[in-house]
Amino acid sequence: MAPNVLLMTNEIRPFRIDVPQADLDDLHRRLASARFADPVPGDEPDWSRGMPTSEVQALAEYWRDGFDWRAQEAALNAFPQFTTEIDGQAIHFLHVRSAQADAVPLLLTHGYPGSVAEFLDVIGPLTEPGPDAFHVVVPSVPGFGFSTPLSGPGWELARTTDAFAELMTRLGYDRFAAQGGDLGAGVTGRLAALYPDRVIGTHVNSDRGTIALAGEQLPLPDGLSEAEQSELDAARREWQAGRGYLDLQSHKPETIAAALTDSPVGQLAWIAEKFEAWTGANGVDRDRLLTNVSLYWFTRSGASAARFLYESAHAAHGWLAPSDVPAGWAVFNSSPIVRRIMDPDEKIAHWSDFAEGGHFAAMEEPELLVADIRAFFRGLRP
Repeated sequence: MAPNVLLMTNEIRPFRIDVPQADLDDLHRRLASARFADPVPGDEPDWSRGMPTSEVQALAEYWRDGFDWRAQEAALNAFPQFTTEIDGQAIHFLHVRSAQADAVPLLLTHGYPGSVAEFLDVIGPLTEPGPDAFHVVVPSVPGFGFSTPLSGPGWELARTTDAFAELMTRLGYDRFAAQGGDLGAGVTGRLAALYPDRVIGTHVNSDRGTIALAGEQLPLPDGLSEAEQSELDAARREWQAGRGYLDLQSHKPETIAAALTDSPVGQLAWIAEKFEAWTGANGVDRDRLLTNVSLYWFTRSGASAARFLYESAHAAHGWLAPSDVPAGWAVFNSSPIVRRIMDPDEKIAHWSDFAEGGHFAAMEEPELLVADIRAFFRGLRP
């Protein structure tokens, strides 16, 4: 792996992923000697209690014997990558300029438990020369992937927003577009709120699960029909059953950090369960999922990613940041109730509902996401 040291200047340095063979061998040894829970007689191997042991074991065996990290590493290295130091923190990012000279700069921000690997299938189409071309910048959120190790405490949503605005400045982009989902949506919205003169527009991807936050982090609209209330209650029950990962990482991240750093099977199950729960019917490619998990493993960022959720949960600000900057939404695995809750007055001019996909739109439905990003920013280009 390229040296991950903190830079002492504003210099932008080329970066290339090169995981040492010793690290890869160590992963394979750990997977080969992994211990798995004993099955309980009478249990059905479903996902009602989390990721079934049989599923974990099968995926771990493929990670050990079938998955080709070097091929995935090469796919990542096909895109120009760099590091720079901002606010004392090493920031890793992909920067892919379009051959279209007047392309619009576009910042793509990943979420949790994702990484820059989320965007591998959309970078090429987005940078393709033409009237809708973008220069694409994809940073690793501080504490994730190669934006590690953390230089100190305090890296959360607001500080990351400022760091990414500075990154775009260093790249020579005075004005730019922003897009993201999950915590990337929080960064995207905060960029518009804090830097409205620089952000030409924001595009957010989401999914039906967002409605579970109504009444908690989002206002609850009046006058819901019986059918709407029933759908909302079902989403809330599903969220309550699956939010343990967030409660633990938002309050006791150091506890789970030990397992995520020492056990590849623990890190695998921790991430794979969320991909199973949050993706649509088609899921995601198994190799792409393991590429994402491998980035966490090789960089030991399961611990620091958990810490990001802790820092954000204990920050003075919330996830939402109102702004007058034009905003577009693309909701996957959607339902009419999503807009009813998220945009009850239909103030968001660009709103797209898709039956397909889910939480990881760039991995699940890259063509739909690219088309929607293009359509939204088409009317906002300088």
